[in-house]
Formats: sequence, C-alpha cells, structure tokens
Amino acid sequence: MTELKTSTGESLERGRPVVFRRGLVITMDGAHRVIKNCDVVVVDGVIREIGPNLAAPDTALEIDASDGIVMPGMIDTHRHMWQTAMRAYGADWTLSQYFVWYYLQHGKSFRPQDVYAGNLLSGLEAIDAGVTTSVDWSHGLQTTEHADAAVDALEAVSGRFVLAYGNIQRGPWEWTTEPAFRDFYRRRFDGKGDRLGFQIAFDVTGDPSFPEKAAFDVARELGVGVTTHAGVRGATGDDSIRLMHENNCMGPNTIFVHASTLSDDSYHRIAASGGHASVSTESEQSAGQGYPSSWKLRQFDIPISLSHDTSVWWSADLFTAMRTTIGADRSRQHFEAHLKDETVTNLDLRCEEVLHWATRGGAAALGMESSVGSLEVGKRADIVLLKNEHSPAMFPIINPYGHVVMQAQRNEVHTVLVDGNVVKHDGRLVGADLKRARQLTDETVSYLADTLGEEAWNGGMFPEVPERQKRENPYQYTK
Repeated sequence: MTELKTSTGESLERGRPVVFRRGLVITMDGAHRVIKNCDVVVVDGVIREIGPNLAAPDTALEIDASDGIVMPGMIDTHRHMWQTAMRAYGADWTLSQYFVWYYLQHGKSFRPQDVYAGNLLSGLEAIDAGVTTSVDWSHGLQTTEHADAAVDALEAVSGRFVLAYGNIQRGPWEWTTEPAFRDFYRRRFDGKGDRLGFQIAFDVTGDPSFPEKAAFDVARELGVGVTTHAGVRGATGDDSIRLMHENNCMGPNTIFVHASTLSDDSYHRIAASGGHASVSTESEQSAGQGYPSSWKLRQFDIPISLSHDTSVWWSADLFTAMRTTIGADRSRQHFEAHLKDETVTNLDLRCEEVLHWATRGGAAALGMESSVGSLEVGKRADIVLLKNEHSPAMFPIINPYGHVVMQAQRNEVHTVLVDGNVVKHDGRLVGADLKRARQLTDETVSYLADTLGEEAWNGGMFPEVPERQKRENPYQYTK
C-alpha cells in the first residue's frame, strides 16, 4: 500500500481536517457562485466554511489551491464497471456486436473474480479522474456470488458508489423475486449509509404483457430506484416508456439511460413522472443507440446527468463526456438551423449547464443532492482540485466553466476528497494498490483469452470491416 503521506511528508490519515487555500471555487450551489481567492475548510468529512482567509483547525492539512480550480466531485450515473478489465477490447464495435459478445456469447464466462477485477480497476480510475460517485451498472451479476464480488471491490476503493444490480442472462421478473436477491440486499446494503447505494438495473423490452412489472414491484418494496436503458434504437423504445407510465412504474427515482430515439409523447411521460436521464454521448455517437439526447431532453425540461458507459469502448473520465456532450448538442443546433437555411447566432447550451449535469445533476438523479454535487456548508466533502503547475493548459483561467468543460483533463486532477478523506493528492492516488489491481486484471484477461481461444479472441476484438462504397467522380482530369 502507498504510504499515506504527501510528497513533503505530511500525514494524509483518514479523518484529518483539510483546508484548500486561495483557490478559484466553483460551488455549483443554487446560485452557481464562483468565488476567487477562496478557502474551503473541511472538518469531520463535512464542508464547514467557504470564503476568504478562513481559520482552520491547527491539525488541518493545508493544500495550496492558488492557480487552481476547486469544484465538486463529478458524478457518473451509468458505468458498466465490471467490464473494465476488457479496456478498449471493443473499440471498433457497433452496439449489436457488443450485445452479441456480452449478452449472447462471452459475458456469461465472467467469474466472480473477474467482476471484482473490473470493479476494482474502474473504481480506482474513477477517483483518479475526479469522479467521486459512480453508478456501477452491473448487469453481469449472474449469481449473488458475482454480486458479492462486485460489492467487495467497491468497498475496497475509497470512493462513493451505487451498485445497480442487474443480470442480462435472465429476465428481471425472475432474479429480483428470488429470496437470494433480497437476502443479498439485506446483507450488503441495509444500514450502510450514503457511501454505498443501491439500484435495480434492467431494461423494458416492450412486451405487451409487461413482465418487468414484477421487478418494479420489488424496487418499490425495497424503496430503491430503477435505472433502465431507454430509447435505444432496436432494443427499447416508445412501447417501453408507455408500459412503464401506464403501470405507474416511473418516478423521480427512475433513471433513463441514453433516452435517444423516443417520440415527443415518451419525453412528455418521462418529464411528467419526474424521472431523470443519463446521457452517454460518446456511446451514443459511436455505438448507435441514437443521436445524443441532451438537445432533445432540454426541450422537455427533463433533468440530465452524464455517464461514460463502458471502458470496453471509451475513456472513463467525465471531462471527455462533458466535451462530447456539448459538442453533439451544439452540432445538432447548427444542423437544425441549417435545414431551415438559418444561421445560429447564439448557442443554446453553455458550459455552466454541462458542468451542472456532471456534478449536481448526477446528485439529483441519485437522490443525493442534499449531501453531494455542490460545495456548500454542511454537505459531505466530495471535492476536486484541478491544478497542475507543469501543464501549460492550466493558465490563464479566464472563464472557469469554460476551462473545466473545454480545457481540463484528468492530468489536471491534483487532489480528490471523498467524504472529507484525501484519496488523491499531488496527482497520485493515495493508498491504492495498483500492483494488485494490475495483477487481478491480467489474470482476468488471460483467463478470458484462454477460454475464448485465439481465433474467437482476435475475431471479437477486430470485427470484419465492411467494403467501402466509392462514388464515381464525374470530374476527371484528362490529357
């Protein structure tokens, strides 16, 4: 384990008070205050004071935040953490190829220890990228042994997590109603506090008999939320939303992931229910669930949060998610204007709103807005300091929101606090056993490669490239 000390020898022990000095503080509070030359004092895991020249306990760790940005920890509302050991394996996949590989063929080969390895690695890289809360959309839990492994890994990382329990190998009306599922929930989640939350993760196919209602009933009985892939072209569409709405299975604790390719009627139903959307723009752009939906969701005032989906394809940091989302949204605004032979002279979507989605929007979606998502006195201290004295990208800081959304990268994540404890400092994870994470990941990769065999392993990673259609050019140079 890494020794819990700073590079200058100061203790980083858990529970120690912390004060950030002279930073540019983006609060993301109700007024979206931005405060220059500001201190943030943390005591007992809670933000005690925000303001200039504050007194701090004598025992506090002082962190120089000058020339940096102090902001809330980011929140990812949809990440298939169990797949992280297969990082970039499916970089050239379509959504159907993903479905075939994980749902129909090789996802069932994952053992509990493989789920553990993926979750451990994903949890560590989330903290490294300034993501302090992650929803583990864990639809590879074929048994409760797999589920125990997933939670064991989450508890081994000093982050804030929500296990979204799922099982793509069986119908949710089957596994949610089994005694083993309820026993698992009681064993691992009852009374655990807000560092480890719980949701039920499953999709609604549109079957008119609506068998998924049994799973919604279980969620209601346990008092937990449901997260579901909605508006996914060819998989879940308007019938899914209609069935949920007509059967009173939608509400403020329902998260609709992707929410692309839906009709206006479906968006109205989601908005009326108070539900939230999780937009995974990199995924929607590349895999083909539908055009990234933030531009459409905004028309119906549906609350938005951001997510990264899976490292089988994409980077796990929300800086990329923010950039791709604002780019796709603005691109659509220009596209719609050009169809009418008009020119956009003012952009609808601003960086400030996108940063809200990545922080407070995620907290609201998870029902955690009273405790995290913004820097306010009394809230839990999930805090990120962006600072890198060796990076030319960190100066000048003129537009704080624009800097975070358009300029910053994980390389600038200097310090991360979760629940007031320092889990990353001076650009390095604190107390993280990366050697063990690498060993477990290597074991999983070797096991899966051996199980599939070389031909299937390579075939899955490098799918066939279709023949490109070439257009004949009517303008030919001649002698």
